[in-house]
Amino acid sequence: MMAKVMQSHKSAERQGLYALGCLLLVGTFLALSLVMAKLADDAGAPRLTFLMLGLVGAGVLLTALTALQGQTMPVNRRTLEYAVVTGVLMALPNALGFLAVRHVGAGFISLSFAFPILITWLMAVLLGMESLRVQRLIGVILALVGGVILALSKAGSSAGDPVWAVLILAMPIALAIGNIYRTLRWPAGTSPIFLAAIMLFGAAMALLPFAVTTEPGAFDDLFRSSTMLGLLGVEILVFAILYFFYFVLQKLAGPVYLSQIGTVAAVVGTLIAVLALGEATPPNLALAGGLVAAGTVVFHRAARRPASPSATAKAAGS
Repeated sequence: MMAKVMQSHKSAERQGLYALGCLLLVGTFLALSLVMAKLADDAGAPRLTFLMLGLVGAGVLLTALTALQGQTMPVNRRTLEYAVVTGVLMALPNALGFLAVRHVGAGFISLSFAFPILITWLMAVLLGMESLRVQRLIGVILALVGGVILALSKAGSSAGDPVWAVLILAMPIALAIGNIYRTLRWPAGTSPIFLAAIMLFGAAMALLPFAVTTEPGAFDDLFRSSTMLGLLGVEILVFAILYFFYFVLQKLAGPVYLSQIGTVAAVVGTLIAVLALGEATPPNLALAGGLVAAGTVVFHRAARRPASPSATAKAAGS
């Protein structure tokens, strides 16, 4: 029995390291996707059309990868529902981010990703998907305080449009609902890569009428510029890598753990915005980043720690 307990602990440690690696990767690429939105906007790209084509391209890549791996790609009522709902919940925050980036900056938008973790965690606890554990609560609060400090510091030093700043507050709510929905309605026996692909297609379809209505002739403008095409190619790769590991992480660790990508994206996105895009350094960046890092570590340790030694032994014995 002791050998089984040790093996169970080692397996949990490995899974925890995989989850942490995915978390850091996904959070970083989430921040990069916002940086690409800023660069595309600076280059004069039609924003919604650029986003829509980036999603379609990434969806095609992930579909091809699913086929190469020989995994099934069921198209039925359940997967179509999943594609539509997850697509809309993913399109809304992404569209807001792309439209608002010129008004409030990439750094401010990155900061909004610090808040879905609290909303997701509260929803999961209320729905009985997550137990109320003190250490997890402490990790959530630390990360959230870091995000709030960053947001307040940035808002206080920014000349951005306050209307767009308020609209950005809708992003964490949509992201949190999406985190919960994807877990509750995950089609049994379906590949995470395929689900990521159909979500991207669903998001692109949700954006299509708005892109066509507000940006007529944008396809021609986009494909005439080699700079915009280059940026689009990079965005497709960023989205493909981001949502590949996004769904792997969700299946591996659940919606609450996944929502920590926002706190990672908040810090990484702010650093990129300051170092690469020349945005002003928000006050208290080191303090906020330290709190976010501490909260992520505390939450990670709580997520991989068994509820109690007796419960672990009992599970191993059974």
